[in-house]
Amino acid sequence: MKKMNPGLQFILLGVVFAIFWSSASVAAKIGVQSMEPLVLFQFRFFLAGILLLTYHAVFEKWQWPNLEEIIALSVFGFLNVTLYLTLFVLAINEVAAGIGSLSVSIGPVLMAIIGGLILGKKIEPRQIFGLLFGFGGVFIAVWPLLQNSFATFRGLAYLFLGMLSYSLAAVYFAEKKWNLSRYSINGWQVLLGGIFMLPLTLYLKKEPILFSTENILSILWLTIPVSLLAVNLWLKLIKIDAIKAAFFLFLCPIFGFIFSSFILDEPFTWHTMMGLVLVLIGLYLGQERKTQH
Repeated sequence: MKKMNPGLQFILLGVVFAIFWSSASVAAKIGVQSMEPLVLFQFRFFLAGILLLTYHAVFEKWQWPNLEEIIALSVFGFLNVTLYLTLFVLAINEVAAGIGSLSVSIGPVLMAIIGGLILGKKIEPRQIFGLLFGFGGVFIAVWPLLQNSFATFRGLAYLFLGMLSYSLAAVYFAEKKWNLSRYSINGWQVLLGGIFMLPLTLYLKKEPILFSTENILSILWLTIPVSLLAVNLWLKLIKIDAIKAAFFLFLCPIFGFIFSSFILDEPFTWHTMMGLVLVLIGLYLGQERKTQH
């Protein structure tokens, strides 16, 4: 049997990654119709953490984190899971799922800016323009949805604060020296993040937990295709070529709006198309250039 061309295989894996990763907003939107948002994500966190650590125990050499690593994992988990996804969950009832997907796509640009402010890395003018294009695109895409009650300013504020927390987590992870495997890190930070969020979930919980076909499928989708499969595909892509892999992040908001339009019947207008174009330009401009040697 003839092997697939490596270049074509890379493209196919990237498209599959973008499809699964961008489906998270829609899956969550469906799940919260029959289960409180924080409860839904609480199940997802614990299930994903257990599955990741099980994989680490079965397929890798088990390694317990030491005290310093537990502290680092706790900080990473709080920023990356507890704070970020709590804000995201609070937002999805007040914004269109596609907007959630679009806002997350600005993360790479925001991370570059945070890296410059905190770590003193040089920020190129193109990165500043990229940030302006990105936020400008979000505003243009959101404006008609605000008029039609598809988004509220409070929901957008939640998304922005969530993006800020996620970006801080990414910068922290990138600068921290880790001795644990990636599966172990992901497993522990998801599990710890879920534990940190549990008191808030129990405090805000108002309704009895009732399982339905919709919320069970939502939890499973968010856990397996999104948390496990998409991340594994991303790790494979960046190992092959990190620069080329970044291109597929640009596809995520596009697929997010397509899913929202066809599955949730949310509007897809020239405003959203123009917003997408500006966001993609912003993300392109915001990418750091590699130093030429």
